[in-house]
Amino acid sequence: MHEGRIQAAFNAGVFVLKLSGDVRLTLCATLDQQAQRVADSPGLAAVMIDLREATNVDSTALGFLAKVAMAVEGRLEQPPTIVAEHPDVRRMLDVMGFSRYFTLLDAPLTEPASLRELPQVRADEQGMQQRILEAHRILMRMSDHNRDEFQPLVDLLEAQKPGEDCSRTHH
Repeated sequence: MHEGRIQAAFNAGVFVLKLSGDVRLTLCATLDQQAQRVADSPGLAAVMIDLREATNVDSTALGFLAKVAMAVEGRLEQPPTIVAEHPDVRRMLDVMGFSRYFTLLDAPLTEPASLRELPQVRADEQGMQQRILEAHRILMRMSDHNRDEFQPLVDLLEAQKPGEDCSRTHH
């Protein structure tokens, strides 16, 4: 497993976010920042999320990808695109109901312009816990399956006092 990386490019109205390796909750602060950046981008015409080099995307990271879609809903002619080849990643996107919010492709329509490495945004334990909670609430809004799947985790996180160790509750 390679540690997760996030790269981004914004060119001619197309925002590209590329996730590589094992993308986990440690990258959720960076993803959250990018979701905000996408939502605030003037002249935004399309959003592409490239997961071709992602070997794993955990549910917290998926929640922030969903946040990207919700941030641009109604602003684009086409829903955001996710390019994913890895069968496990593809299966997770299908199960989570991402096809209702994204166009899912096996290959990009065009290769993205030069991507730049994004510095990882650090989050303290409380910030991390808040993001895990937000990500799973977003996923729960996407489908009944997700609501059933993540309600116990959300209930557990909401019951915890801020600052308690959330890493042991995350799956």
